[in-house]
Amino acid sequence: MVLEATMICIDNSEWTRNGDYSPNRFQAQADAVNLICGAKTQSNPENTVGVMTMAGKGVRVLVTPTSDLGKILACMHGLEIGGEMNLAAAIQVAQLALKHRQNKKQQQRIIVFAGSPIKHDKKQLEMIGRKLKKNSVALDIVDYGEEDDGKPEKLEALLGAVNNNDTSHIVHVPSGQNALSDVLISTPIFTGDGEGGSGFAAAAAAAAAGGVSGFDLGVDPNLDPELALALRVSMEEERARQEAAAKKAAEEAAKQEKGGEHTSSQDVTMTEGASASASGVEDKKEDLMDDENALLQRALAMSMDDTTSSHREQRDTEMSDASAEDPDLALALQLSVQESGKDSSGQTEMTKLLADQSFVSSILASLPGVDPNDPSVKELLASMQNQAEKKEEPKEPKEDEKK
Repeated sequence: MVLEATMICIDNSEWTRNGDYSPNRFQAQADAVNLICGAKTQSNPENTVGVMTMAGKGVRVLVTPTSDLGKILACMHGLEIGGEMNLAAAIQVAQLALKHRQNKKQQQRIIVFAGSPIKHDKKQLEMIGRKLKKNSVALDIVDYGEEDDGKPEKLEALLGAVNNNDTSHIVHVPSGQNALSDVLISTPIFTGDGEGGSGFAAAAAAAAAGGVSGFDLGVDPNLDPELALALRVSMEEERARQEAAAKKAAEEAAKQEKGGEHTSSQDVTMTEGASASASGVEDKKEDLMDDENALLQRALAMSMDDTTSSHREQRDTEMSDASAEDPDLALALQLSVQESGKDSSGQTEMTKLLADQSFVSSILASLPGVDPNDPSVKELLASMQNQAEKKEEPKEPKEDEKK
């Protein structure tokens, strides 16, 4: 792994507001810078990275070379955009910052993002390139954005002057929908000597673009085993937490279902008890109704008897009252009573005739097919005579009350 100190020169000129790169030139540049810083610091723990701006109020160093990735990324926020890019002054200031690095064993490298026109001519850029080559400073150039003012030719001339044993590189990125960081992943600016932070850069770029790398957690465990282990532990903890939450939710649902069944059983029991009590009440009502009906029938019967007796008493009273008040009405009532007595006397005479054996025998002899001497006929006649004798009772002669 290469031990290296790197200064990254950011283009924050007015040209970086253009939206020909998604979402705009400056934001696409910032994403690529973040990935490069991560790749450099992860490839070797002793590598350092510094950041500076090339436009605005002037060339300004944001962070001197450091291995603190958080400090490097924090300096990218809140940058002012404006002015024109001063490439020559930025390269000279970056060379001066690398000259004062703490670890002199670190190789020196400058990475330039050129997204706006270059106002310098070729000769001036070639002179700066030869000076970098003399001080053993490598240069990587990312050319994107404007191309009509001969910028690619000027940058190629600068690269030709500084290149030594193919340690310097240039990448031309055309405008389009592809992110700037995605295009730079496969370039030597990320891969370096072939062993650098290419794994980290690829994983980070895939995560930023929402893609999936070839590894389970998006990190090559061979390049960064500690990060892979931390991610794996975090995933296991999150999985355990989700399983515990799902189990708790299932238990609560089961408890609620049991509570509902218990409540329904209580409701059924209460309903059955209410039905039983209601049926008992209905039975009692029916018994009471039967008793009331019986009592009512008895009362009706008694009232009927009372009514009949009262009618009789009323009739006798009316007859006596009529006899006392109206003699003609009394005479009429007496005549009706005598007629009923005649009917009863007629019935008595008929009974006497049936009791006369000779009369009955003569009548039976006159009937065809009847033998008066038959024992059954004689027995029948004897029984009829006995019944007639029983019905006859001695009657006292009535005294005539009329005077």
